[in-house]
Amino acid sequence: MKKIAKPLLVIAAGITLLSGCKSMNKTQKGAVIGAGGGAAVGAVIGKAAGNAGLGAIIGAVVGGTAGTLIGKNMDKQAKEIEQEIPDAKVERVEEGIVVEFNSAILFGFDRFDLSSESKTELDKLVKILNKYPDTDLEVAGHTDSKGSDEYNQMLSEKRAQSVSQYVTSHGVTGNRVKPKGYGETAPKYPNDSDANMAKNRRVEFLITANEKMKAEAKKEAGQQ
Repeated sequence: MKKIAKPLLVIAAGITLLSGCKSMNKTQKGAVIGAGGGAAVGAVIGKAAGNAGLGAIIGAVVGGTAGTLIGKNMDKQAKEIEQEIPDAKVERVEEGIVVEFNSAILFGFDRFDLSSESKTELDKLVKILNKYPDTDLEVAGHTDSKGSDEYNQMLSEKRAQSVSQYVTSHGVTGNRVKPKGYGETAPKYPNDSDANMAKNRRVEFLITANEKMKAEAKKEAGQQ
């Protein structure tokens, strides 16, 4: 029974969040995620929503008063990123932030080496990331649907690694950063036009609270 109950909880929680997300507050969402096992539920939701970043961030949700405190910290950081890097797309997702750079900013077509323009933009982000050291960062590389699955997976990994190496060489602590390639498996836009395919050739920073920030937020909130 225990082996069956766990997957059912995960699926039920994912369905609940997907169908009722707009009507639930952060505390309620956190409770549902906690019941099903955060990372697992996040993966289910992210896959269903076609948004890998959503899944990764939901998997890190703390919930409750502590989650609200973390959210306030993320609100402040997201606002700074928006002000300093207007060409990037910044989204607050639960208790995290997704910062999206498309290939027009970071890479030439079918390339993973950084342009001088992209380094300038990343320098701005590095400055802000270093002001908020108690966060973990997943650097997620993506491609459009042109080419084979294998080639796109390799290209997305090289893009993620290229960006990760740059930010860690410019002051972001290496153990905060995790590069991950998604290939063409997580498009945010339909691959039905050149413009949309260009948008899918992107790198995202998924910013979440690290264990230190979570512990401090729980302590402040009086949680165990």
